Amino acid sequence: MKTQVNVSEIIDKSTIGSFQIGIFVVCFVCLALDGFDVQALGYVAPALSAELGITRVQLGPVLSAAPFGVLFGSILCSILADRIGRRPVLIGATLFFAVLTFLTARAQTQNELLIVRAIAGIGMGAIMPNAMALVGEYSPKNVRVTIMMIVSNGFTAGAALGGFVAAWMLPLWGWRSVFYFGAVAPMLLSVVMIVMLPESAQFLALQGKKLKTLQKWLLRVDPMVPVGEGVEYVLPPAERRRGVPFISLFADGRAMGTTLLWIVNFMNLLNIYFLQGWLTTVITDAGVEQSTAALVASMVQVGGTVGALTLGFFVHRLGFVPVLATCGVLACINIALIGQPWMTVALLFVTVFIAGLCVIGGQAAINALAATYYPTDLRATGVGAGLGVGRVGAIIGPTLASVFIAQGWTAADLFYAAAVPPLILAVVMSVWNRLAMPQGTPSKFEAAAH
Repeated sequence: MKTQVNVSEIIDKSTIGSFQIGIFVVCFVCLALDGFDVQALGYVAPALSAELGITRVQLGPVLSAAPFGVLFGSILCSILADRIGRRPVLIGATLFFAVLTFLTARAQTQNELLIVRAIAGIGMGAIMPNAMALVGEYSPKNVRVTIMMIVSNGFTAGAALGGFVAAWMLPLWGWRSVFYFGAVAPMLLSVVMIVMLPESAQFLALQGKKLKTLQKWLLRVDPMVPVGEGVEYVLPPAERRRGVPFISLFADGRAMGTTLLWIVNFMNLLNIYFLQGWLTTVITDAGVEQSTAALVASMVQVGGTVGALTLGFFVHRLGFVPVLATCGVLACINIALIGQPWMTVALLFVTVFIAGLCVIGGQAAINALAATYYPTDLRATGVGAGLGVGRVGAIIGPTLASVFIAQGWTAADLFYAAAVPPLILAVVMSVWNRLAMPQGTPSKFEAAAH
C-alpha cells in the first residue's frame, strides 16, 4: 500500500526557507518589469506625441492598445497555464513582452504603436495571474494573503520605477530609451527564471506526471517529506478536479462571487489605467515641466506600493470587505480633488499619492481575494478572468478620456468622472458578504483559505 502525502498540507505547514524566498523574489521582479512596461507609455506620452505627431484625441487608443492585448492574455494564457503549468507560461510570456517592448522603441507611426502595444499586451496579461497563483501555491497558509499582496506589489513598484527612469532618461536620450531599458531587463530575467523558477507542486500532483520533479521541489520545501516509489502525492478533494472550463467559475455557488469580482476589477482597472495613461499629459498641459509631471504621476505607483504593504496588514486582521470599501471611498474623494485648478504641485504629490494608495493598493487586495476565492484547478483561470474583464475597463478608461477631451472637458470634469468608479467599487464590496459567499464558506476568505 502506498503512503499518501498531501502536497497542499506539506506547503501549508512549511516554514519559509530560501527556496520559497527565491520564488517570491523572482515573481516580484517579473511583476515589476511587467508593471514598468505597462506603465512606461503613460510617462513618455507627451514626448512621444510630439515626435510622432499624435494628437491628444489620437493618444487615447494608443494608451488603450496594451490593455486590449492584456484582456486576451489574462484569460487565454491563464487557461493555458492551468493546463500546461505556470512555469512555461511565465517564462514564455516574459520573453514575449520583452521582444515586443523592444519593437515599441522602434515604432515610427501611431499605427505601428497600436499594433505592437496590443500584441505586447498578450504577454503582459499572462504575468500577474500566473505569478500570483505560483506564489500562493508555495506560501504557507498562515501568511499566504500577506505574501501574495507583498509580491503582487512588484507590479506597482515597477510601474513607479518607470516614472523615475523616464524623468532621468527622457532629457538625456529621449522616449525610446525608456523602452530599450524595459526590453533588456526582462530578457535577462527570463534566463534567471529558467534556472530558478519551479513548477507549481499542486499542479504537478494534480497532473500525476513528472513525479521526480515534484519530489525535488517538495524536498526543497520540506527535507523530511517522504519520497520514493511507494509514495503517492495527493491534494485535498476540493483541489483534485482536472477539468477547468471557463464556465466552472460560475459553478458550485461561485456565480455571484465571480460576477462581483469582475465588477470591482472593471471599475478599479478603469481608474488605474486612466490615471496611469493621462496624469503626465494632463499635468504637462497645465504648464508643469514634463519630468516633474512624470514624477507626480509616479506617485500613483508609489502610493500603491505603500498601500499594498499596509493594506495586507489590515486585510489579515479585518478582512477584505471593510478594507476595500474604505479604499473605494477615499479614492473617490482624492481623485475628484486632482483636477481642481487651485491644486499646487506639492498638493498634487500628496493627493495623487493617496489616490494611488487606495486604487493600486486596493488592486493588490482584489487580486489576493480572487486567488483565495478559487481552488487550485481554477485559481489562475479565476484570477486571470477577473483581470481580463478588468482590462475592458482599462481599455475604456484612456479612450473615453480622449473622447471627453475632444468634447472640451476640463481637467476638473475628467477627474470628477474618474471619481465615480471607486464609489461603485465601495458599494459592491459593502454587499460582498451577503451575496458572494458559496454555501458553507466562512465570511472571511483569508481565515478560511489561510
